[in-house]
Amino acid sequence: MKKIKKTYSYALWSALYSTLLSIIIAVLSYLFLLNILGVGTVIVFGVVMFIVSFFVIQYRAEYFIYQRVKKMYEDISILDVNDLKRKKVTTDVESLTKSVQEYVEGKSEEIAHLTQRDSFRRDFLGNVAHELKTPLFTVQGYILTLIEGAAEDKEILTKYLDRANKGVERLTSIVKDLDMIAKLETEGMKMNIQTFNIIELIQNVFDLFEMKAKKRNITLRFDRVYDFPHLVKGDVERIEQVLINLIVNSIKYGRVGGITTVSIEPYNQNKLIIKINDNGEGIKQEHLSRLFERFYRVDQSRSREQGGSGLGLSIVKHIIEAHNETILLKSKYGEGSEFSFTLEKAMK
Repeated sequence: MKKIKKTYSYALWSALYSTLLSIIIAVLSYLFLLNILGVGTVIVFGVVMFIVSFFVIQYRAEYFIYQRVKKMYEDISILDVNDLKRKKVTTDVESLTKSVQEYVEGKSEEIAHLTQRDSFRRDFLGNVAHELKTPLFTVQGYILTLIEGAAEDKEILTKYLDRANKGVERLTSIVKDLDMIAKLETEGMKMNIQTFNIIELIQNVFDLFEMKAKKRNITLRFDRVYDFPHLVKGDVERIEQVLINLIVNSIKYGRVGGITTVSIEPYNQNKLIIKINDNGEGIKQEHLSRLFERFYRVDQSRSREQGGSGLGLSIVKHIIEAHNETILLKSKYGEGSEFSFTLEKAMK
């Protein structure tokens, strides 16, 4: 009986209202036939009854549909009943369907986004485990070899300890870079914005990696002589880290005997753009869109030979975006690459 009452409640109440209205109309008709009521009175009363009937039926229909849709929202866990507005529910089924469809599409996009984030999280954890596993196993292997007796040979001892130390350095680099990204993403690292000379900062990075560049016979240079300072706004330490990562990459993956050129140009009225060009082997088109992803490597074997955490470009992207600036990449396979980023000009 409870199920029947719920199912036919709307019909029963609507029938009751219709019956009452019919009785009233019948009584009025009878009184009119007995000449107790005039024609004008009956017409006025008929108009009033029509208006009242319209609003009663409209209200009942809206209430019925609203209750059914509300129950649907309550039953489906991904739908929030608080998002359902009574005014959106009318007897116009097409409008109601469109409203519900738009809401469902919005929720579907949200679910897709959460699914993508979950997939990214799982990939990230897998990459972290893989990156940490290689140096850990390397260090463990050398240490176990020494424990098993190789330590008695001083030459082997020195060589294995040196290799184990390099593995530890790589582990330290990965952990530091992961900590950096975590802080940037959670806004735990605030930017210390100040005015500085970008030319001087670039020259400091050149001096810092001059020996590293000489090992591969790569020349670090500006595109021209800059006679005057170029003042910009930013976090000096973070922008230095950006320059270090980009210039070190140009040394690692540039052509032996090649050139790394840095230029500073106007980007618009309020910004400068710093470009780092190399004449290395370049990057294939299919890799460009993913190059700033964590641990993404164009050439796995060569990247591991060169060392690094695989997080450098991801950190660069985070730092530049934390400055509300833009980082750009252009590359032609076989000819070289150009990484560039913008910085706000400082008022002189």
